[in-house]
Amino acid sequence: MTEILFYHLQRQPLEKVLPTLVERSLAREWRVAIQASSEERLQALDDGLWTYTDDSFLPHGTDREQDAGGLPVVLTLAEANPNAASIRFLVEGSPLPADAEAYARICILFDGTDQDALLHARTQWKEAKDAGHTLAYWQQDDDGRWQKKA
Repeated sequence: MTEILFYHLQRQPLEKVLPTLVERSLAREWRVAIQASSEERLQALDDGLWTYTDDSFLPHGTDREQDAGGLPVVLTLAEANPNAASIRFLVEGSPLPADAEAYARICILFDGTDQDALLHARTQWKEAKDAGHTLAYWQQDDDGRWQKKA
């Protein structure tokens, strides 16, 4: 079954956390899919991955691009997997994909200061657990380091 990691964001925003996780995935030579739920978030992620540091960027594109299948990182609003990604990041409450078992790992990043996001993540946890996936829950400590809580 797929390993599903839940990242409870409290100390840092998505725009700060996501690039680091994507970099780690690329270092494993995994292709990455990032699914958002709104056009506005997709555009913000697209812009942010180009400029998240002064001396680096993450090569990526959207699933609307003709060569999306060859990109190491693809941003999407859909459940499709145009670049045959091994890892999928779900942000902004994006649903678990119907083909979740096709991924080595799925990461669900949610805003722990948003009550609706927290409740949605709990629902996704139950759904993933009932489907038999391997689950882990990560939360940041006071120093910003990730601690595995479950």
